[in-house]
Amino acid sequence: MSDIPKMGELAPDFELHDDEGRLHRLSDRRGHFTVVYFYPGDDTPGCTKEACSFRDAHSSFTDADTEVWGLSPQGAPSKAAFRAKYGLPFTLLPDEGHAIADIYGSWGEKHNYGKTSLGILRNSFLVGPDGRVAHVWTQVKPEGHADAVLEALREARSAAV
Repeated sequence: MSDIPKMGELAPDFELHDDEGRLHRLSDRRGHFTVVYFYPGDDTPGCTKEACSFRDAHSSFTDADTEVWGLSPQGAPSKAAFRAKYGLPFTLLPDEGHAIADIYGSWGEKHNYGKTSLGILRNSFLVGPDGRVAHVWTQVKPEGHADAVLEALREARSAAV
C-alpha cells in the first residue's frame, strides 16, 4: 500500500471505465477541480448516506465546474444498480482489485467490532485544476462529508483567484 498523497503533491493519475463504458482519466480533468472519494461498498448504509449527500449537493459541485468521482471495488453492474436506485448523478468507478485505492493509500487494515480485515479506507481528495491535491480527508464520516468538501472547494477556488 502506498502512502496517502499529501496536499500540494501531484495527484496520482489513473483511468477507469464507468458502468456505461466511458473512460475517465484524472489527467483529462486538468483545468477543473475533481473530487475523488473512496468508499467501501455500493448500497451499504454509510456509503449510501455519503453518496446521497453528494447527490443532494450535486448542483453546487457542477456550478463550481467540479466533478465528483466515487471509487469502490465492486464492478460496473453494482455501480449501475447503486446509481439507479438512489438517482446518483455523478460518476461511480469500479476499482476492482483496488489498484487505484492502493496508490491513494486508501486500501489497508480496518478494525471493526474487534476484528481486523483488509478493505477500502474511507478517504477523499480534492484535486485542483493543476492536478495537485488541494485537500485530503482521512477516516471520513459519511454524514456531512459533502458539505465539508464543498467548503474546502469554495476556499480553494477563492485562493486560486
